[in-house]
Amino acid sequence: MTDALTIAGLFSVDSAPLSAEPYGSGHINATYLVQLAPPADGRVILQRINRRVFSHIAALMENVANVTAYLRRMVEAEGGDPRRECLRLIPARDGAPMVMDEEGEYWRAYVFVERTVTLQTAQTPEQLHSAGLAFGRFQRLLNGYPAADLHEVIPHFHDTASRYQDFERAVAADVKGRAAAAQKEIDFVRARHKETGRLVSLLQRGELPLRVTHNDTKLNNVLLDEESFAPVCVIDLDTVMPGLSLYDFGDGIRVGASTAAEDETDLSRVSCDLALFEGFTHGFLSECGALLTDQERALLPFGAKLMTYECGMRFLADYLEGDTYFRIHRPGQNLDRCRTQFRLVADMETKMAEMEAIVARCL
Repeated sequence: MTDALTIAGLFSVDSAPLSAEPYGSGHINATYLVQLAPPADGRVILQRINRRVFSHIAALMENVANVTAYLRRMVEAEGGDPRRECLRLIPARDGAPMVMDEEGEYWRAYVFVERTVTLQTAQTPEQLHSAGLAFGRFQRLLNGYPAADLHEVIPHFHDTASRYQDFERAVAADVKGRAAAAQKEIDFVRARHKETGRLVSLLQRGELPLRVTHNDTKLNNVLLDEESFAPVCVIDLDTVMPGLSLYDFGDGIRVGASTAAEDETDLSRVSCDLALFEGFTHGFLSECGALLTDQERALLPFGAKLMTYECGMRFLADYLEGDTYFRIHRPGQNLDRCRTQFRLVADMETKMAEMEAIVARCL
């Protein structure tokens, strides 16, 4: 594998790269933090894009370049600081948005946003409120962007009915002989399969609007000010595609309102915290609630449940297929991940009326 420090030198950075160390906790891409030498003395985020997950990398990078350019214009128009409030791609020395190494791997670089932190889990409703603000603002700022012009870099990414078909194929193939150990989880998915096509059907009938969506609205995809924890910048734009606002809201709740880590093995610790749910909901709706339709607002709690169910189903399918999509750090991690998601789904089902009341109150 080509050395990350060597790759960093192929981008239009202000001085020579001194070091490149692994950075972050993402499941998909390999990320490095690059330290530059004086006089720049700055830092750069360098990423090797996972071409086994993203097969159309040129289209992906076109999405990222166009969306970040649009966001910069919108931030400037509102009097904000585009140097901190949106990602800035660093072009390669030949002007391209990415570099391909000798092994055919693709790399890109971003300016590192200083004085920020990310959180893996929210400790307070206020922290999750900041994440809700960030993703709600992302929706609002991109409301005028023509969503249909974006490339669908992962077809059917949040088409839960299509995901269910993929899941059933994984169960039938059982290439690693793991289905017997996951029968309870397989039964959980099948018991709810009739709900999988609800949102896609509404979109196809024109009852839900197509929007620019982030599609991976985890708490750790928001940079927060290191002192105030105010939202600064939304990151990880690989899955920016045409989609539904309910996807972004739902995934934000899936991760942010959970009381435990995504791979928690003690399921008694896993639940949907309604105070955290309200924190994210209030932040999200305070930024973009006015542009959502009545149908979108009414379906927000269902969107949280469906995105949690879908993610659990994807973790389970990947476990059955041999952990080929989500990076794991120990055997059985994807099975543990799916179990936490299904525990959250079951808890949300008991709290759906309360979640609906919170949405109404936030509106």
